[in-house]
Amino acid sequence: MMNTTNGIMSPSSSSATVQSPGLKTYFKTPEGRYKLQYEKTHPSGLLHYAHGKTVTQVTLAHLKDKPAPSTPTASSSSFSASSGVRSAAARLLGGSNGSRALSFVGGNGGSKSNGGNTRIGSIGASSTSSSMSNPNFDGKGTYLIFNVGDAIFVSDLNSQDKDPIKSIHFSNSNPVCHAFDQDAKDGHDLLIGLNSGDVYSVSLRQQLQDVGKKLVGAHHHNKDGSVNNSRCTCIAWVPGGDGSFVVSHADGNLYVYEKNKDGAGDSSFPVVKDQTQFSVSHARYSKSNPIARWHICQGSINSISFSMDGAYLATVGRDGYLRVFDYSKEQLICGGKSYYGALLCCSWSMDGKYILTGGEDDLVQVWSMEDRKVVAWGEGHNSWVSGVAFDSYWSSPNSNDNGETFTYRFGSVGQDTQLLLWNLEMDEIVVPLRRPPGGSPTYSTGSQSSHWDNVVPLGTLQPAPSMRDVPKISPLVAHRVHTEPLSGLIFTQESVLTACREGHIKIWMRPGVAAENQSSNSENLLATSLKEKPSLSSKIGNSSYKQ
Repeated sequence: MMNTTNGIMSPSSSSATVQSPGLKTYFKTPEGRYKLQYEKTHPSGLLHYAHGKTVTQVTLAHLKDKPAPSTPTASSSSFSASSGVRSAAARLLGGSNGSRALSFVGGNGGSKSNGGNTRIGSIGASSTSSSMSNPNFDGKGTYLIFNVGDAIFVSDLNSQDKDPIKSIHFSNSNPVCHAFDQDAKDGHDLLIGLNSGDVYSVSLRQQLQDVGKKLVGAHHHNKDGSVNNSRCTCIAWVPGGDGSFVVSHADGNLYVYEKNKDGAGDSSFPVVKDQTQFSVSHARYSKSNPIARWHICQGSINSISFSMDGAYLATVGRDGYLRVFDYSKEQLICGGKSYYGALLCCSWSMDGKYILTGGEDDLVQVWSMEDRKVVAWGEGHNSWVSGVAFDSYWSSPNSNDNGETFTYRFGSVGQDTQLLLWNLEMDEIVVPLRRPPGGSPTYSTGSQSSHWDNVVPLGTLQPAPSMRDVPKISPLVAHRVHTEPLSGLIFTQESVLTACREGHIKIWMRPGVAAENQSSNSENLLATSLKEKPSLSSKIGNSSYKQ
């Protein structure tokens, strides 16, 4: 529980969220207040930095229903656990002598029990289990996966308990990136990339069933850097790719894998002849894994992002360029340079029309796929922008009868510890300056995309635009949410999640989401929101607000 006085949080018990002085527990928007509901973090005693510190990244994972068991069992929504199993779970999370009782009241499939046994919905161990697995683990629910030091932690999003329910430790290198596929057709739905270049694919449900601290049932790719020994920088499932995934590396290469291939045979690729040019090489043998290498740029690829339909892949890198590829054609479509320095993050809009980027110039760039150009710069951060995302659950107040959105809501976080929310109103944005060969510069609010291919050839990377040529937008909200530099944000139907690079995550509930109903309703809402495209039917008030 939390006590708040004048919006400043103070601990009321040993399990309370400890808020630093000066940090408010809410921020205002036109639609109301976003309130800090609870935090997730890691047990400090479990941290190891033998391989150096890494930046925390967060992945949202929704596990669907497990197939019905063949033998009668208790209700799939909750299971009881004996004190012995609770002790094992407590040791897993760093408790001394098994004395630390775990409570996941209100968690995924969990409920409160007044009887002799404690209901532990998220672990779901049977009362008779004495093995190193939890065979009756239910597995339904929504989880947060995040990396700190040499470990991956898994937290139950719908439980207010701040500590994780699972930790996985790596002995030789630090995990640095991860991705989850809720539509995986077989058990392997979680990808983990390491600082050493190694890549693992595992079943999240299987990890949660096991009470050990090591990966179980993992497929190991690029073992000991056999294909590429540079650091993994980002990892992503290919949408609709039937088990395909891509991994980007710090040396500018991206590899395409198929999770069901064991990688038998030669997996080497020819030497890249020109480090400055985009090139694709395919594996020599059908059984090889990875199946292809894309050389994208000199220096590190810092982030990658697929459009929702998987048609396009966006990458940003140390060289400051956004690049957009037609994934199936393996073709560079367009791209452009930052105003200054490296680009660190990128994200697509749900409709695939816009891409956000952020980086070392402290700006948030809005890139239009139709215009193949930066159409707006967001000015508001005081340091590097480390995370960007569109809020696909926010509905525009000025959608037309066809449901087309003219206003987009997006968020950004930075090393200045701030969360910024923005409204992008496209009918107020003037199309940036264009300079056709032999013609005079023109401004236009209309689309000239039909003539754009003749002006800028396919695959052209635009230079950094002049500051005077790009419309500027200001943030709707600027709120200092952590004391440490931020590393990412995630929008859900009920909340906004912010994460700092040290491994602390905050869940900010949206206006109108009642705290007392959050525990019981969030799983169903998140399950629906992850399966379906967000509705654009609900309306909010005035879309401009100054705090």
